[in-house]
Amino acid sequence: MPELPEVETVMRGLRPSLEGRLFRKVIQRRDKLRFPLPENFAQRITGRRVVKLARRAKYVLIYLDDGMVFFFHLGMSGRMTILPRVTSGEQRPDLDPHDHVIFETDEGEEIRYCDPRRFGMMDLVAEADLFQHKAFRDIGPEPLGNGFNGPIFSDRLKNKKNSIKAALLDQRVVAGIGNIYACEALYLSRISPERSAGSVQGAEADLLATTIKSVLTRAIEAGGSSLRDYVQATGELGYFQHSWAVYGREGEPCRQCGEETEASVITRVQQSGRSTFFCPGCQH
Repeated sequence: MPELPEVETVMRGLRPSLEGRLFRKVIQRRDKLRFPLPENFAQRITGRRVVKLARRAKYVLIYLDDGMVFFFHLGMSGRMTILPRVTSGEQRPDLDPHDHVIFETDEGEEIRYCDPRRFGMMDLVAEADLFQHKAFRDIGPEPLGNGFNGPIFSDRLKNKKNSIKAALLDQRVVAGIGNIYACEALYLSRISPERSAGSVQGAEADLLATTIKSVLTRAIEAGGSSLRDYVQATGELGYFQHSWAVYGREGEPCRQCGEETEASVITRVQQSGRSTFFCPGCQH
């Protein structure tokens, strides 16, 4: 499932094609993704102009000129693909059976939302009510924003008895982090994913908060990680998976330990049904 860097990359990829543009035509080919689409969804956004795009956690937000916000989550297999304007005599590729919603702008570009597993979602809500929506009201601070730092992070971890890995995946603690980047940040901070979240305080919380920001920023610069179905809005693949320090490296030597011992080999364990990769030698 795409995490914050992938969603940020998709949002940035869509901006040039959508900001300031009208939805000239919207085709809705089914009534439901993970949840039912809003009533009269296609008709309600047809003719509306896009004011701006933003991201909150793992959601892309599209602000419209009538005070409404159309937002979506890519789920496990969703992707937005931009098709350029066609000239006279040209034809677009045939629709895929899993192209569920098609948006055409007044500039002639077409954006197709494809989602084979239909775990994604779309909704439409008044801007004034946006952050009271159930998708947003309990989400924690943005890790790349000013509202996230060591002291704030330390306070949010305080008294938590679950593992620090589970806390990083909890969107109420911090927004947008998923399995890959949680593993990467903990490894680079040399913090064991099996430690209790409440034990990560003070200097360690400062370090982990800084590392989270660094890992996410570098992933965004690389266009995210291409995992399973994820591609950018342009159709290109992200490249951060080539920079993974620990994720997916089970059985390989640790790059931080500086010596090859039994304890310095990357290990994979299951936590809350997810694979966690870490080095028992340097993560404590």
